[in-house]
Order: sequence, then C-alpha cells, then structure tokens
Amino acid sequence: MSKDDQIAFESALFVRAAAVETQLRRILDARPLPSEIARPERLMAAMRHGVLNGGKRLRPFLVMESAALFSADNDAALRVAAALECVHCYSLIHDDLPAMDDDDLRRGQPTVHKAFDEATAILAGDALLTLAFDIIADEATALSAERRAALVLALARAAGAGGMVGGQMLDLEAERRRPDEAGIITLQAMKTGALIRFACEAGAIVGGAPPADRERLAEFGSAIGLAFQLADDLLDLTADAKQMGKATNKDAAAGKATLAALHGPDWARGQLHGLIDQAHGLLEPYGEQAELLKAAATFVAARNS
Repeated sequence: MSKDDQIAFESALFVRAAAVETQLRRILDARPLPSEIARPERLMAAMRHGVLNGGKRLRPFLVMESAALFSADNDAALRVAAALECVHCYSLIHDDLPAMDDDDLRRGQPTVHKAFDEATAILAGDALLTLAFDIIADEATALSAERRAALVLALARAAGAGGMVGGQMLDLEAERRRPDEAGIITLQAMKTGALIRFACEAGAIVGGAPPADRERLAEFGSAIGLAFQLADDLLDLTADAKQMGKATNKDAAAGKATLAALHGPDWARGQLHGLIDQAHGLLEPYGEQAELLKAAATFVAARNS
C-alpha cells in the first residue's frame, strides 16, 4: 500500500468510526425506547464503558464499505454497522471476565468487570447482544423486512454456537487439549473470523446484491478474518502490553496453540501476505470502488496493535 493509499484509508476509517461512535451514543441513550420499561443507570453506564472506549471500528467499516459497493442506503448500513459493533463489544466484555480470558485492560482502559463488577459486566454483555438484533429488526433500519430478516439470521449464525460463541468454547478447551493445525484454523474461523465474514456479507445484504456477490464478499471476509487472527497471534508473540493496550503473551502462558506459535513468526508473516493477495483477488471485479476494502485487508495484516 502506497503512502497516499494508506492516508486515504486511515482517513476513511476515522470518518466511518466517528459516524459509528455517534450512532452508538444515540442508541445507548438513557431514555427507554417504546415498549421498554426503564434503562437502569448502572447497566447503561457499563454498556457505554464497554462500547464507547475507542477502537478502530474495523468491523463497522467493513459493513459500510461493502454496502457502498452496491450503492446501499448509507443510514441503513450505519445502523447495521452499529449493531455488529454491539455484538463485538459484548464478546469483548465477556471474554475479559475472570472465567474466560481474565483481562484487566481493554484498549488501555479497565475492563468492564474491573470498572464495575462481574455481574454488571455479564448483564452489560447480555444487553448489548440483545440490542444488536433490536437495531436491525427495528423499522428505523430502512430496509425491506426481507433484508432485515436476512441480516438477523446471518448475524445469529455468525455470533452463536456455530460461530463466535462456539469458537470461544473451542478456545477454552484448547487450554486443556491442544488442537492440531486444522483445529486451530476452525477455532479461529469461528471465534474471530465469523463476525468479520458477516461484516462483509452484511454490506452485500444491505445493498441487495445478488447471491454470487454476497458469497464473494463473504469469502473476502473469511480471508481477512483469518489474517486478522494470525496478525493478532503474531502480535501476542512479539508486541508489548503498552503497544497493544492489553496483556500480551497470554496464549503461550495459558498453553494455547496458535498458528504463529506452531510455525513461527516468519511463517506467519508469509501466510499473511498470501491471505491478503487472496482477499485482493476476490475484489477485482469491483475495480476502483473496492480500493478502500483492499486497503483494509492490507491494514489487517500490517497492523501493530
């Protein structure tokens, strides 16, 4: 990626992140929605702590840029992007709990269970997961009922037992029984890759793209999802806590197998290049319209935090 391309991507990422942040602040307002009874102050504060704490907002960016390929309604794409970020942030809140990954820091700040307490953190995560489906199903997401239903189904499959949550279960089991290479790939495709795959596919759904385009964007998401986790594992081996904004070397300490640890950093860097080439190739039919998505794929592999 040239310096000009990098600047263009970083600028677009910042703009998209700011728009998502504004949308999330509105969604996490203290005032109850129609048919809600009340929004407890402490619960909402914990939800906001877990969501409005910075972050690159890469998954929302992927939703919005994928939707833009098909000239989708920007406001609808923004709401779907915010819904996905609620699911992602819920997963981080729960992952950080003592019974899971047991982290004290997230994005350089105290994790939700440290800033509040464990029970509040669990409930904040539960509420964010539920809220995500509320956002998509609401008629305020200006899409046909058919597209909203397709998004709800796709997100449920990506986030649930056969996707992210199942991947987290496999990750916990990996502390006791080290998986082989195929097992590691399955684990990572579920735990990290499933939501990234959904992010790219969701843009195609929002834009009413044909099935072939929807599958192509999903494959693109799978490629960069694997690249994201591989880069994360590489950083866990080589970066420090200050750089990452969270503890590092935790996988090795817990006895977890990763591809980067199994084959070494040099192999991991080579695999990252291959995955990004694959991702770029999948976007070729969209020409210049896909340049920012290509830059996002490159960013995933080259990131340092």
